[in-house]
Amino acid sequence: MGKGYRSGRLGEEIKKIISSLLLREIKDPKLLESMVSVSAVEVTNDGSYATVYISVLGTGNGGFATDEEKDGIVQAFGRAKGLIKREIGKKIKLRHVPELIFKIDNSMEYGIKMSSLIDGLGIENYQLDDGSENIGNDTSVSEIDDIMKDL
Repeated sequence: MGKGYRSGRLGEEIKKIISSLLLREIKDPKLLESMVSVSAVEVTNDGSYATVYISVLGTGNGGFATDEEKDGIVQAFGRAKGLIKREIGKKIKLRHVPELIFKIDNSMEYGIKMSSLIDGLGIENYQLDDGSENIGNDTSVSEIDDIMKDL
């Protein structure tokens, strides 16, 4: 096995542990106000640090959490850091439990915004009478395939 597998496996185990703690043991009011989930955990190669990426859906505009809500959630995770590290140490046999760094993961918000921008372009896919798919401006998929073959 290669070098990079251990940190990936460790990150997945830490993600499972933190997610189960969110469901069962961590009762911070800031974490109960919004829908919070752990989207990823990246562990350094030496295992000394683990960055925990947190996805948040809140009550703000369009279902997104406001900056104040995000800051409060990061602070709530900071307060629960001792409990989380203790549980990681109990469930995973490690000589040294990684130092946890909590960051907000904005990729879901970014994806939703990009999707709405693409939808706003007004390009629609639809079927032609001959069964081929049309992608706006009377250009069929088969015509695009023919053009791509010539390149």
